Amino acid sequence: MLGEVEWPTLAFFAGLFVMVGALIETGVIAELAGALADVIGGAQLGGTMLLLGGSAVLSGIVDNIPYVATMAPITSELVTDMGGDGDHVMWWALALGADLGGNATAIGASANVVVLGIAERNRHPITFWQFTKYGLVVTAVTIAISALYLWLRYFALT
Repeated sequence: MLGEVEWPTLAFFAGLFVMVGALIETGVIAELAGALADVIGGAQLGGTMLLLGGSAVLSGIVDNIPYVATMAPITSELVTDMGGDGDHVMWWALALGADLGGNATAIGASANVVVLGIAERNRHPITFWQFTKYGLVVTAVTIAISALYLWLRYFALT
């Protein structure tokens, strides 16, 4: 049974969660929240698109689960500063950007890492660059559609 465990995958995620915990404990997250709030100011449309695009890019670099765990307190502070509630556009920008941005690279989402491990174990390895070549196209298209949706839903048609 222990031979079937994806040990490299488990070690990868353990390291990521340790890193996120350290960023929270050292106050880096609180500093980032303040800096992002200063950049956005009260501009909800600009902030939404920044959070959507930034989340897509960063989620392709850092797995989307620890990324969202890191960004949730930052987003919460932004929403509070803007006088929003649980259905605020910034939450949707974070969710869509992080989720869809995870498709960009092999390390962008937990499922990607697991599938690569299974593919390699079954002698069908997928390289990082093979995955990324297709993943970037899918991510660009879906983020563009999401940006259009958020703009229509929260800014143009309200």
